Amino acid sequence: MNEKDLLLLSIKDFMTPKMLKMVLLPFVITMLIMYTLFFIAADLGLDTLQQTTLQVESTQTIANNGAEHTENFSGTFSGTSIIDFLMTHTVTSWLISFLVYTVGSFLVLLISIVVALAVIGFLTPPILKELQQRHYQTIKLIGFDGITTVVWNFTKSFLVMIGLFLLLMPLYFVPLINIIALNIPFYYFFHRLLTYDVASTLCTKEEYVHIMHFKGNAMRIKTLLLYMVSLIPFAVLFATVFFVIYIGHSFFKEVALLRQNLHVNQT
Repeated sequence: MNEKDLLLLSIKDFMTPKMLKMVLLPFVITMLIMYTLFFIAADLGLDTLQQTTLQVESTQTIANNGAEHTENFSGTFSGTSIIDFLMTHTVTSWLISFLVYTVGSFLVLLISIVVALAVIGFLTPPILKELQQRHYQTIKLIGFDGITTVVWNFTKSFLVMIGLFLLLMPLYFVPLINIIALNIPFYYFFHRLLTYDVASTLCTKEEYVHIMHFKGNAMRIKTLLLYMVSLIPFAVLFATVFFVIYIGHSFFKEVALLRQNLHVNQT
């Protein structure tokens, strides 16, 4: 089965009623979590702002009919008046707007990807079970690692992503390069979680290591293309089920070859 046939088969499976029903769960849960986190962050931000004071002092010299007149200004701003003061100046207004949109977009992307992948991890076994019943009845779902190891893998991958984000921070100020640098941590997390969730449900540990060693680059190309799709606003909320289907077919194909060769060698 070539890659085009694999993609068409994945789309066909995705459009089945059972798979489409599964799409609703990541979407609803992710939206609820993001909605809750938004209000929590907003409340914390307002509380912090209300408790913050800003002391401003300025001196301005004005020449009027040859005579210089110096005006001194001193004021204390607190709460929302800080924002009102800053937004009246062009430079600070632009800077605040830039930071709000940049940091806001980063947080939305981070949270949506993390939450969607966490939710789809629970749906991976039933999705692969459905694929097995439809196309791979002779292939047994073996799997490896328990729930504790799965949680630890998720946590470790998340911490590595944060570490990469901090490590690459100097590159975020370099035009064009910053686009690539910013997406490296997210892609690592995306690739790691997606391939691990599928493999730990389907393969043995040895099969997983073998596939990633010999077919790792092909898997990375596939997950990179899927990651690019996830960057489309809200796409990750709907497409995670398709991601698991497509990567699931890829692993099923490789596992089938491995077990077939193992059977031939044993006989």
